[in-house]
Amino acid sequence: MPYPWGHQRRYNSYREYFIRRFGGRVQKLSLDAGFTCPNRDGTLGTGGCTFCSNEAFNPSYCRISGSITDQLREGMEFHKTRYRRSRHYLAYFQTYSNTYAPLPVLRKKYEEALAFPGVMGLVIGTRPDCISDEILGYLARLSEKHYIAVEYGVESCYDHTLERVNRCHTFAQSEDAIRKTSAAGILTGAHLIFGLPGESCEDILKEACMVSQLPLHTLKFHQLQILLNTPMEAEYRKRPYDFPVFSHTEYMDLVIDFMERLNPRFIVERFSAEVPPRYLAGPSWGNIRADEISRMTEQRMEERNAWQGRLFTPDCEH
Repeated sequence: MPYPWGHQRRYNSYREYFIRRFGGRVQKLSLDAGFTCPNRDGTLGTGGCTFCSNEAFNPSYCRISGSITDQLREGMEFHKTRYRRSRHYLAYFQTYSNTYAPLPVLRKKYEEALAFPGVMGLVIGTRPDCISDEILGYLARLSEKHYIAVEYGVESCYDHTLERVNRCHTFAQSEDAIRKTSAAGILTGAHLIFGLPGESCEDILKEACMVSQLPLHTLKFHQLQILLNTPMEAEYRKRPYDFPVFSHTEYMDLVIDFMERLNPRFIVERFSAEVPPRYLAGPSWGNIRADEISRMTEQRMEERNAWQGRLFTPDCEH
């Protein structure tokens, strides 16, 4: 059947979006630009998010000891070997909060990345409380000539969960930042985690309605991964019954249930994430990679005759 996003996949695929827009595969090159977060440096809190271990997610070429240029060069070489069809690249400011600095500092780092041959734009990961009108105005000007996207770590729509994991911001702040960023003409994304402590499957599915009301361009979500040497590991050891634990098949069905309630306009970037097994302290799916979860999720959607937005209504009454 024809879907509103213009291709035959059962969800509004990030990969297909880039193929339509740029005519081929687009690869992100992760960067560690040396930023921190206000819940780490004492401005709002210390210790960071209880689930956070950036070391587990950073590829080998993404390291603070290398300049932006050096990281991009190494990342491009890495991906040319692994993904030979990649012709277009985005500099992905991934580690910690990448708008948490004075504008002159941000400008220097962003423009160094944009000057690197083959980089056609930026994806900037940050927190909703680390943005300002001044930064948005600058990014809006950049977006006139480059692909510019800001991706906010929303993580949960529930303030009690955000407090529990030491985010030190509220969902209302996420809503405000997303609306301001979109209104500035900047592509706006969000990130959600499924399986945070104290949240039921019903709670998670209600979030589909909450985020569907926002002016988002992209959305990505992944399962909670309990990582070694994090405060969440200690919490999990003490109160494992507070953590919903999903097998990979249960998780795929939850993702599908969520996407059926999700605004079909949103481009879904990914279903799950992965870290090297040596970093995991909690439940594991063994050797199942994230790309395999994506393949199996699409297969399961076909088995269920499900698709993104099948149950979506603007007023979210399902």
